[in-house]
Amino acid sequence: MTKRYASATQRRLIPTYIFLILWSLFSVFPIFWMVTAATNTSLDVAKGKLWFGNQALINFHHLLARADLFGGLGNSFLYAVVQTLLAILICSLAGYGFELYHSPSKDRLFGVLLLAMMVPQVATMIPLFRMIASAGLLNSVWGFILPTLSTPFLIMLFRQNSRNFPRDIMAAARLDGLSELQIYFRMYMPVMKATYAAAGVITFMNAWNAYLWPKVVMTDNRAQTMPMLIASLASGYTVDYGLLMIGVLFCTVPTLLVFFVLQRQFAEGITGAVK
Repeated sequence: MTKRYASATQRRLIPTYIFLILWSLFSVFPIFWMVTAATNTSLDVAKGKLWFGNQALINFHHLLARADLFGGLGNSFLYAVVQTLLAILICSLAGYGFELYHSPSKDRLFGVLLLAMMVPQVATMIPLFRMIASAGLLNSVWGFILPTLSTPFLIMLFRQNSRNFPRDIMAAARLDGLSELQIYFRMYMPVMKATYAAAGVITFMNAWNAYLWPKVVMTDNRAQTMPMLIASLASGYTVDYGLLMIGVLFCTVPTLLVFFVLQRQFAEGITGAVK
């Protein structure tokens, strides 16, 4: 009886499996097209060729000749890593304080903080640029990361997930003589590692893919990031699509690797899981 019920259930799930397989293929197709286009000539890409070619090395050599690929990769890694580390530290401290040291005044302050999520980035870009320029931080890592070191979304993420943090651990740690900073670094951070992973993935991807703000604040070509480099490859009267796609491939691979390495922790952090 149990086997018959299980087989009937599996048969009912067949349409669901078919839909998920088709949707997965549809989702993966742009990545497949990007990889194949990077190995073909611009003419083959324009004709709609959807299989691998033999032009990958030629496109790579053309990319090195036309753009500072390794300089762009180095700048993007530097900016993204520094921003990720500092942002998750600052935002986790804020979320930790808002939730675990709760008070009505902090709730009102948090409500005001959430209003910042409704302000578009372009509305603050001119005053931010004037502040960064007056501080002499143009073309620097600090000019890139300062406006995004503390974001309402990350603070909200840490605050919401901190509700699952066991309060008994804090009480036991205080009885053992730990200070508040020691509780944060030795108790809170290990327990909330899934949330840190989710925040790290989100921050790294946002920093790596940022284009508008770096375009404004990075006026020197030596400070350009990968999205700026890709945009320069697409400018002009004619576009070499094979060259462009291999540049896009180099720009995409780091974020894919970060996500695939941390995908389990990312899912746990987004759902608020604490282990």
